[in-house]
Amino acid sequence: MVNCLRTLKVAIAGFAVLIACMQLSVVPAVAQEGHPLKGSWLGTWAGNKALGNDVLIVMTWDGKNITGTINPGTDNIPIKSATLNPEGWLVHIEADAKDKAGNALTFVIDGKIENLPLASRAVTGTWKDNKGGTGAFRIGRQ
Repeated sequence: MVNCLRTLKVAIAGFAVLIACMQLSVVPAVAQEGHPLKGSWLGTWAGNKALGNDVLIVMTWDGKNITGTINPGTDNIPIKSATLNPEGWLVHIEADAKDKAGNALTFVIDGKIENLPLASRAVTGTWKDNKGGTGAFRIGRQ
C-alpha cells in the first residue's frame, strides 16, 4: 500500500510538472506576436477607381514607426505615415501615389482594429483620396 501511494504521488507530481511546462511553452508563442499591425493584410477598398478594389498592405514595426507598402509589386505605394492609437485601436495611414495617368494621389485611410486578440484580426474603416474618391475599407491579417 505504501509503494502504491508513493507511485501515485510521483505520477501526480510528474503530471503537474508536465502541465507547467506546457503552459510555459505557450506563453512565448503569444508574446512573440509583436506589433498589432505587423504583417501582411489583404482586403478591399471599395470603389477605388484609380487602383481597383483589391488591396494588399504589408506593414512592419521598427520599435518607433509603422512602415510598409500598399500593393507591393508594380503598384508600389510607400506608406508615408501610419499611426495606431491604442485607445480604441484606431489606425491612420497616409500614402502618396499616382493614378494610371500619372497624376498625384494622396490616400488617407482611417479604421479600427477588430478582433485584436486573434491572429485573424481585421482593420475596417474608410479610405479617401485628394481627388474626391472615397469608400469602405477592410483588410484582414494573413
